Amino acid sequence: MCWSATADLVAGAGVAAVGVASVARVRERRDLPLAALPLLLGAHQIVESAVWHRGGGGGAATVVWAVIALPLLALWVPAGVWCAAAPPARPRLTVPLAVGTATAAALAHGLATRPMTAEIHGRTIGYAFGLPHPPVLVAGYLLATVGSLLLSGDRRLTLLGVLVAAGALVCWALWRLEFVSTWCALAAVCSVVLFDWVRTRPPARTPLGQVR
Repeated sequence: MCWSATADLVAGAGVAAVGVASVARVRERRDLPLAALPLLLGAHQIVESAVWHRGGGGGAATVVWAVIALPLLALWVPAGVWCAAAPPARPRLTVPLAVGTATAAALAHGLATRPMTAEIHGRTIGYAFGLPHPPVLVAGYLLATVGSLLLSGDRRLTLLGVLVAAGALVCWALWRLEFVSTWCALAAVCSVVLFDWVRTRPPARTPLGQVR
C-alpha cells in the first residue's frame, strides 16, 4: 500500500489516529462501522510494514493483509454504509450489501484453499493467489464498496465514492507500472473525508448509550 516499510508504518499510525478521532466523535451507534473504517485501514498498512520487513513471501502478515484487503473490506464497507444510511435509502443498498456478502464469501474461500504470496518489486508489493473468474470478483468488489457509497444518498459519502473510484484507478496504474505504491495516500484522504462526515453528522436523536 505504501512504498516502504517505514512509509506504511507512519501512514498506518496516522490513518489509525484519524480513526480514533472519528470513533470518538460518533453520535449514533449506526455510524460506528463507517467511523471505524480508518482504524481498519490504518491497521492494514501497519500489517503491510511487516510484509516489507519479511521480504514478502506467504507468512502470517501476508495472509492477514489479504484477509483485510479482500473479504473483510468487501463486506465491511457496504454493511457500514447500510447501517449509517437513512431508512429510505436502505432498500437500494441491500443490492451492494448482498453482492459484498457473496464476494466476501468467495474471496474467503479462495484464501482458505489457495496459497497467498507477496513479492516486492522495487517500491511496490505484488500479491498473488489463484482465483477462478477474477473479473467477476473484481466487479463484485467494486459494486459492493464503491457502489454502496455512490448509492448512499449522503452527499459526503457520495463524494467519498467518487474519490475512491478515481484514486483507486490512479493508484492501480502506478502500481501496475511498478513505479511507486500510493494506496496509503488514498487511504489517508478517504479517512479525512470520513472524519469530516462524522464531524458534520446531525446530532443524535437518542443518546449513544441508550437503547433505541
